Amino acid sequence: MKEKIKNWLKPVLFTAGGSLVGLAYYYFVRCPTGACPLTSNPFITMAYMGFIGWLLSGIFGKGCSGSCNTQ
Repeated sequence: MKEKIKNWLKPVLFTAGGSLVGLAYYYFVRCPTGACPLTSNPFITMAYMGFIGWLLSGIFGKGCSGSCNTQ
């Protein structure tokens, strides 16, 4: 059970962090005219940045520790 939680902890934290960054981006860079599709709605901005955070969580993985067959 702890291994399952450990496997999901990093993606969840990166997604939540990306969503918070998206909220800050919306707050500080906001599009006043509403013509900008990314920054006109805080939910879209948070979802997009959360997705980017989830993608970044895969980059910082354990990788191979000598047992990879990449020859």
